[in-house]
Amino acid sequence: MAASRPVRLVLCVALAAGLSWPIGLALGLGSASTFGVVIAVLVIRPDFGRVPAALFLLLPVVVVVGLALGTLLKQLVDGPLVWQFAVVTVWAQLLGQTLPDKLLVARNLLPILAILPLLSSNSTWLAAWHQALAVCIGMGVGAAMQASLRLPGEASGEAPEGPPLPARSLAQRFADPYFWRKLVVSALALSIGMGLGAVNPKYVYFGVVLLLNESVGATLLRVRDRMVGVSLGVLMPWLVFNTIGLNSIAVGLVMGGTTALIVLLRLDVHLRTALISSGVTFVGYGALTDWYIPTRWIDYLLGCGLALAVCVLLAPSSALQTLRTLARQQRDAGRLELTAEMAAMLPSARAEARWLGQEQQLQEELQGLQPKLKVELK
Repeated sequence: MAASRPVRLVLCVALAAGLSWPIGLALGLGSASTFGVVIAVLVIRPDFGRVPAALFLLLPVVVVVGLALGTLLKQLVDGPLVWQFAVVTVWAQLLGQTLPDKLLVARNLLPILAILPLLSSNSTWLAAWHQALAVCIGMGVGAAMQASLRLPGEASGEAPEGPPLPARSLAQRFADPYFWRKLVVSALALSIGMGLGAVNPKYVYFGVVLLLNESVGATLLRVRDRMVGVSLGVLMPWLVFNTIGLNSIAVGLVMGGTTALIVLLRLDVHLRTALISSGVTFVGYGALTDWYIPTRWIDYLLGCGLALAVCVLLAPSSALQTLRTLARQQRDAGRLELTAEMAAMLPSARAEARWLGQEQQLQEELQGLQPKLKVELK
């Protein structure tokens, strides 16, 4: 079962992408079919477990709200693009902050969806409806493909959840200084990207919205994922476009090829980011000009640099130092327990330790702490 899983995963991704694209075109969704392709491959789980049922309700609602907010504000806000970007991202992040912390993914997705209508000359309510419909089609196709290739015994259990953290009230979420730091910087990100000479300054904006986190370590983790995923995700689109062009078979080859490349390199943790990069690059743009791939990489690098600079220079927070303090408190109190809070910040702390050359030291400091949850210390 486990031996055949990588092959089935590649086949599943290729079929889901290759089918969702022509279905969208047949329904007259046009360029909105890109949404269906990307979502179809993202709902596929590498372990072939079931997708949480709540996702099939939550994702369409978030997509509709985000696209509607951007479409509405574009019609209401006059002014240059940088001003429209600032207004839309402020409203989207304020709205997202009202969501509970367990919906963090939806909170981060809203500012991305809301600015998409600003990037298109065809930002009408009909276009938003087509995009939302394409998302639903993609979810259905992806889930159906995975169900058809799932073996008995792989359907038990849904997506694993992270360590549970104390829920914050609405007042606490809005009192968070790191939220306001991100809101201000993301509102200025497009203009900063233009000032830095980015060819596609929207990627500088994406870098800040998607990567800027409370701690330096968490931001480093996201930067690494973004750059590895983007770098590997553009290879198959470039190769396939320059051989057989853009068609339904090519879409399947690109997305399946990217999955195979990630699996062969054993970089499964970057699979989702690479698939997003492949889908947007190949299906979203259609014609890949010679300058697009290198400038996309450079502009994302600028966004990563801006996110890291803000995280280090403006109210810096170290997950590594916080974890060490908590571990010391545990030992002083005579308890040898890796709490849920410590487990949640462990990956971020390890990223900082690796950057500072202190990974072995961190491992020694955590030695003897018994995880309350199943958490890998190595």
